[in-house]
Amino acid sequence: MKCPGQDTQYWNQDAIFDTKCPECGSSMEFFKDDTSRKCRNCGKRIVNPSMDFGCASYCQYADQCIATLPEEFVKQREDLLKDRVAVEMKRYFQSDFRRIGHAMRVARYAEQIGKEELAKKFDEQNGNSDNKLDRQKDDQAEKNDLRRSDLQRDEQVKKNDMPKENNVNLAVILCAAYLHDIGIKESERKYNSNAPKYQELEGPPIAREILEKLGAKAELVEEVCDIVGHHHHPRENETINFKILYDSDLITNLEEDQKEKLEKNEEPVSRERLERIIAKSFLTQSGEQKARTVLL
Repeated sequence: MKCPGQDTQYWNQDAIFDTKCPECGSSMEFFKDDTSRKCRNCGKRIVNPSMDFGCASYCQYADQCIATLPEEFVKQREDLLKDRVAVEMKRYFQSDFRRIGHAMRVARYAEQIGKEELAKKFDEQNGNSDNKLDRQKDDQAEKNDLRRSDLQRDEQVKKNDMPKENNVNLAVILCAAYLHDIGIKESERKYNSNAPKYQELEGPPIAREILEKLGAKAELVEEVCDIVGHHHHPRENETINFKILYDSDLITNLEEDQKEKLEKNEEPVSRERLERIIAKSFLTQSGEQKARTVLL
């Protein structure tokens, strides 16, 4: 793969570097634009350890690069997608920093809640007790088992590589978080209103256009657009991805409402009322816990 946005005349001394083969320990030389190389000693093909596709979130040649990714990087495509969706959201809202800030806060809480839900489901499936920290710490064997379990869980949470039946998809959640209010400009233009029903009507076509332009998978596009199209109105049976987005948006709205009241020297919502709202309004346990941390 050769990135059209790179030119060797601008390479510095770090553009060519040596690293050790993780299989046999032999020295290997990499150029910065190598995706992988075969070790001359053991013959194992090794992925470039310094390869970073973060530039794909803004580079005009990203589609060409991503289309030629080696197999080892296929799992990174959705991570790149959410970053590119964030960039497109900012471009769409232009100088409307209030709405950009709102979307970014929702995404931040959504990622935190999503990872908590992933970790919780992993622990449930692997039989890890909630009170494991209270176990006897002098049992070194048990401590080592717990440490290995935590490391495995953290790695899988980081990769979003949990069993499919959990249905927690951070790419879907974060794309929906960035795009959940994307219909608000059209709502104000067409109906002179930013009411939720108009946002939910106008948002999905815009979200679909952005996602399809970025080459998102059809399944992801459909789920994100479905969430955007009713993100203020939970159905009787909702997906965990919707619930996480809903909770994140609710935390952000309550937080922003409190700050706005304080800025206007108005009486903020009382702690007692916030506690009642939190107790009855959130759809996930992790969302409720995050709301208590942020709002109380």
